[in-house]
Amino acid sequence: MFRVADALISLRPKSIQFSGGEPLLVKGLFQVVERIAQAGIPVGLYTSGWLLDERLVPDIVRSFSTVHVSVDGATAKVHDTLRAKPGSFERAMRGLALLDAAVREQRQLGSKTLSFGIDSVVVRSNFHQLEEFCTAIAPRFPEMKFLLLGAAIPSGLASRPGYADHELLTDDQLWLMGNSGFTRYLQTLAPASVRVGTTDGLSLQMHPDHIASGKAFRGLMHVEPDGAVRSMPIYEGTVGNLLEEPAQVLWERALARHLDPFLMETLSPVRTMKEWAKATRRIDLHYGSPQVRARIFLRQNYRRRPDELVLPTLARLDPPAGWAPGTTQAPVH
Repeated sequence: MFRVADALISLRPKSIQFSGGEPLLVKGLFQVVERIAQAGIPVGLYTSGWLLDERLVPDIVRSFSTVHVSVDGATAKVHDTLRAKPGSFERAMRGLALLDAAVREQRQLGSKTLSFGIDSVVVRSNFHQLEEFCTAIAPRFPEMKFLLLGAAIPSGLASRPGYADHELLTDDQLWLMGNSGFTRYLQTLAPASVRVGTTDGLSLQMHPDHIASGKAFRGLMHVEPDGAVRSMPIYEGTVGNLLEEPAQVLWERALARHLDPFLMETLSPVRTMKEWAKATRRIDLHYGSPQVRARIFLRQNYRRRPDELVLPTLARLDPPAGWAPGTTQAPVH
């Protein structure tokens, strides 16, 4: 882990983020984080909050610059159902309360404070709760700095046809997530101290039009636990390993793949979420290793269980006729 960290440090990135899975399960995590922080690079943590207790909070506050706690529902019923883990909502709320208390103490002592907030993946089953995140959850934590609401993207298991049919946002909902007027509306519902952000996730798609316009998020290196570097965060396929080749070489190789003719041909016709999910499956099979392809073929299709949530959707703002994901946004009306 130190070798991987040193390779990343050599690139002098703006920040390094630890996500998962659950990073707090990793032994030696804080030693690695401190190594990066000592090099002057801010380090962020993405956590479910399940393990975030009084014992870990001091280390987290000392080591990380930002902490994102994943909360996928504004109520326990929605969050726990989506996470398939009873009690996970209360664990996340407890973790946020502990961070809130720790940051308040930092502020009162005049110390530099940790920036923490909520990061939520938005699907059809929790879309109706976006307002409630702002009005009921955000006010619970006075020291919280951000509430980030991002549309689920068809990556990994979320690219299965059944998941696209039942849980990935409709194209109308996706339009709202990328609309600045909708973001401003949600901001008016949240405390002034909390920055509300929404995203449609299209910056990670690598659509040729987005690359040409500069919308595509190309400045991100995704590193797997063994040091392997993915060419793109949401698609399968690695370009080498940080333990075997210089980081700069792998970075340039990853950038080159963004312009690969196969990728551009596959994504060029994509206009809807279902088309994006279909393109993802094709991309993953093309770039994935034999082990990755075997894992994909063993996946079972997603089917909504009878007891799962079937909930209303928020539909106060409608996209203009003929709108498709990735096209120019019209003013909110």
